[in-house]
Amino acid sequence: MTHSFALILDTIAIMKIGYWLAAAVAAACCAPPSHALSFSRAKSITRSNFIQSTASAIFFSDIVASSPACAADKDKMQENPRYIENEVQMKYGDDSKGNPRTRGVLVRRFTGDSTPYSFKTSPVSLVKEWPESPPFTQKDFFRADEGDDENFYTLPRLVYHIDEPAVASLTQYYRANIKPGSSILDICSSWVSHYPLEFKDNMKRISATGMNPLELMANNQLTDYEARNLNINPALPYEDNSFDVVTCVVSIDYLIKPIEILKEVHRVLKPGGKVIISQSNRCFPSKAISMWLNMNDRQHLELINGYLQYAGFGKAQAYDITASVPGERFNDPMFIVEVTK
Repeated sequence: MTHSFALILDTIAIMKIGYWLAAAVAAACCAPPSHALSFSRAKSITRSNFIQSTASAIFFSDIVASSPACAADKDKMQENPRYIENEVQMKYGDDSKGNPRTRGVLVRRFTGDSTPYSFKTSPVSLVKEWPESPPFTQKDFFRADEGDDENFYTLPRLVYHIDEPAVASLTQYYRANIKPGSSILDICSSWVSHYPLEFKDNMKRISATGMNPLELMANNQLTDYEARNLNINPALPYEDNSFDVVTCVVSIDYLIKPIEILKEVHRVLKPGGKVIISQSNRCFPSKAISMWLNMNDRQHLELINGYLQYAGFGKAQAYDITASVPGERFNDPMFIVEVTK
């Protein structure tokens, strides 16, 4: 393990600790004097094989942070904490040539509950008529960084790529639109799937594919997972008619074989099953395909609908589920494109 990588981890640790402390102070200040910020510690879970065994061990322990005074409503779902803090400890360089070191990082999970946000689902009309055959060219799927995706995603990114209101709106949409007892597949997944907390217990199965095995290890809602680069191998490692729902969160813009992948989604979905593709307006520009970068939000929805039709689905439905945030006009948008097999 190089000195530069150690320095990167040191910097990340400092930034995360500062972020966690600031959040704790803010939450504590929101509560009246009679309420202190409450924490409870869960059992530690050992994780291994960090960056292809470069690190010898990684540990996760949950710290639940909640502030009753900050809850906007008193309904059932507002009983959940707003945040769950995870303490991550990595040990690396523990081979015959290494210099063993341990670094700790504090990461925060948004539960989507106990927020001051309000949510609504507004239909968006999809009007583009797609030709019989896909009109796309190889240039449309060009990316500024055509380097190995697996190298790009080697280091785990235990962070969010959309803001808390966007995460919360997606969580609430899942709660309202995925039935208990469902078998779910999350493609292009990571350390979070944005599902409600109760999904871990009331869903039959939650499977996932994603680029980074460590991030998938950290996703404690998953029943099973398989690390897979769908841009190289778009085949999904599941039997036909296996899932009731397939989800894909803010990732379809990185796929260079989206129609092939969605044909696989169609294959693994049960008859009557549905795919829920969510999208905001953030991305890694170097890894997003060129035609995506030249489109606006509305055009993105039309494009996803086109992908789905060429993959064998019927016409999709689109929704704007962007959360309303008191006193804030410029939070991240969140859109859904959904279709049933």
